[in-house]
Amino acid sequence: MTKTILITGSTDGIGKLTAKTLAAQGHTILLHGRSADKLQAAAKEVGGKTQSYTADLSRMADVKALAVNIRADHGQLDVVINNAGVLKIKDKMTADGFDARFMVNTFAPYVLTRDLLPIIPKDGRIVNLSSAAQAPVNLDAMHGRSQLDDMGAYAQSKLAITIWSREMAKELPDGPVVVAVNPGSLLASKMVKEGFGVAGNDLQIGADILVEAALGASFANATGTYYDNDSQQFAQPNAAALDADHSASIMQGIKDIVAKLA
Repeated sequence: MTKTILITGSTDGIGKLTAKTLAAQGHTILLHGRSADKLQAAAKEVGGKTQSYTADLSRMADVKALAVNIRADHGQLDVVINNAGVLKIKDKMTADGFDARFMVNTFAPYVLTRDLLPIIPKDGRIVNLSSAAQAPVNLDAMHGRSQLDDMGAYAQSKLAITIWSREMAKELPDGPVVVAVNPGSLLASKMVKEGFGVAGNDLQIGADILVEAALGASFANATGTYYDNDSQQFAQPNAAALDADHSASIMQGIKDIVAKLA
């Protein structure tokens, strides 16, 4: 049975390759990007059945509008792959005074997913891109009261999305499945090239695990887990994600920030 699948950040890198892989299987792919021109080019390259949505995930108004537009076009969304992410970025703080890495990597997917839950079936899946780079979250930095370097902000925002994945799974015991996935370290994405100056490993490594997480049997009962593709197994995230007090403070912070941005 074919599915309707949203992939954020699907105009290049792992997102676009995952879209191509799933489109080739006959699924309907909802492509997302910041640039209408890049989306048009990606749609041609991905082929198959696609629909394109433009939104800047560093702007909460765009995130909310994206959810509204998807819900207007689709009565059911089987899979959400929250792939969009940033590491090095020109404007490190948003107009609202928050770190853009937290905004794009943590807050935007949280709000988008929550707003799309009414059309995601119980047997659907929410796949959140985490990373091997995870670090305990500095609450002041998450709230925009202090600044972090690029890697610090990235690693903390990735721990934060891993935490909310675990907590959302607890809220939804009957489904959909919510998982956090490290697709593989130093894959040949634009982010890796810009952030680390290396060519990186085969992107298909990341695309293949995202396809499995989205549709494969091995993830059917994996809600609340973290999958580390570097070790090719379900694993424990950074210890801070397992700390109840730290997780609770991060979740409260996310909810407070999202309410402020609404």
